[in-house]
Amino acid sequence: MFQIIGGRTVQTARLLAPRSAVVVEAVRGRKSRTDPVAKSKEGRIKVLPPVDPVEMVVLKERYTEYQLIMRALRLEFKEEVLRKKYEKETGSRAEERARQEAEEHRSLMALNDQENLRLLKARILRIQREEEEAQQKRTEAIIQREQKQDEIIKQREKEILQLQEEAKNFITLENLDQRIEEALDSPKNYNFAIDKEGRVIKQTVLK
Repeated sequence: MFQIIGGRTVQTARLLAPRSAVVVEAVRGRKSRTDPVAKSKEGRIKVLPPVDPVEMVVLKERYTEYQLIMRALRLEFKEEVLRKKYEKETGSRAEERARQEAEEHRSLMALNDQENLRLLKARILRIQREEEEAQQKRTEAIIQREQKQDEIIKQREKEILQLQEEAKNFITLENLDQRIEEALDSPKNYNFAIDKEGRVIKQTVLK
């Protein structure tokens, strides 16, 4: 509402007034606190308008519902504003962080593949080396067994030759008389004593 001041409205006075000037609006029809009560209102008792209880209950319920709705709307608006602010501040950061995580994941997967390939090659080489060592051990065992068998055969052949040589001096029915005559012609005395060095130190005389 505009009030008339000197033929101009208050709004016009505001527009025409300089910036540094203070515009004071004049208010008519008001009196100060010290003015007495008007004569026409002396003795008048102010009576409040009647209140309908049913209407009061309805209004109270509606006001309570209005407060709940407004509180919910304020919270919703506040949450939306905070969410937009957070997305605006952290959206680029989240995108950069996701890109970095994806790049790090790719690099780690590449390193993992390289490590798996290295371990696979090392395992294959180890298995091949173990197979070669096992084959070498089997070959050496076969060679040692053959050498041992050859040694056993040579020892048996040597024993057989020795027995054949000793068999030449065996007493048989054919050379029994000859051996008896030889024993009588060249008697041997086994009754003697020896010292620690094996030298004969005492011997009896055959009669």
